Amino acid sequence: MLLSGALLTLFVTGFWLYCLTDAILTPAPECRGLSKPTWIAVIAVTFIVGGLAWLIVRRPSGDQVGADEPGPDGWGGGYDGPAGGQAGRPVASQACVQPAGPDDDPDFLHALGAAIRRDPPVS
Repeated sequence: MLLSGALLTLFVTGFWLYCLTDAILTPAPECRGLSKPTWIAVIAVTFIVGGLAWLIVRRPSGDQVGADEPGPDGWGGGYDGPAGGQAGRPVASQACVQPAGPDDDPDFLHALGAAIRRDPPVS
């Protein structure tokens, strides 16, 4: 009985901290319903009820989801979610993506191949 109570308390506290942190990290223009400081106060004071209200109201509306744009994997549904740091913003089009590293850049790979062909390996 004591263990289940402790687990429930741990779960509820984690849920509350998640909601409070999400409200704090969300940009002020994206807070729906109430102002950002009001949301933080409601979640901090009402504990679980405020956290549940935040999760319900926090969901992005249909125009923010960006279903017409490709997602990170190239398929539909470009919503990255609050955990992805985008806070409900649609993901940018794949046409604007720059190389993530040197091994993704064709110009770099071409220059590297030319440099390797010029300099013979040292034995």
